[in-house]
Amino acid sequence: MQRPSLANAELAVMNLLWKEAPLTARQIREQLYPNETKPQHGTVQRLLQRLEEKGFVKRDRNLPVHLFSAAITRQAYAGSQLESLTDKLTGGSLAPLITHLVEKRKISRDEIDRLREILDTWDDKEQSA
Repeated sequence: MQRPSLANAELAVMNLLWKEAPLTARQIREQLYPNETKPQHGTVQRLLQRLEEKGFVKRDRNLPVHLFSAAITRQAYAGSQLESLTDKLTGGSLAPLITHLVEKRKISRDEIDRLREILDTWDDKEQSA
């Protein structure tokens, strides 16, 4: 399922939640704006509300102070964004992206080995189908 892109501020919230959820709105605010003299609680509340409406964040309302956590994984979001990008740039083919990453050495030997493992497993499943 393709999801909408996140604005930079929304992505900053999601990065916190992927790293150490659940968090309160106050904890998020303190991490995003640690040296801010002007309170940013309204900004954080709006960001959380938008993310919740988009289906990225879930809110636990069982406690007096609500806890927020990611409703999707970082991997699911990244995959959706990669699919969208490949649709726009290469007609849906990932080969140019992977080729570029390998040629520019943006992908490690361990990642290449992992890709080989995934492809071998996929190939075995295809042959037995």
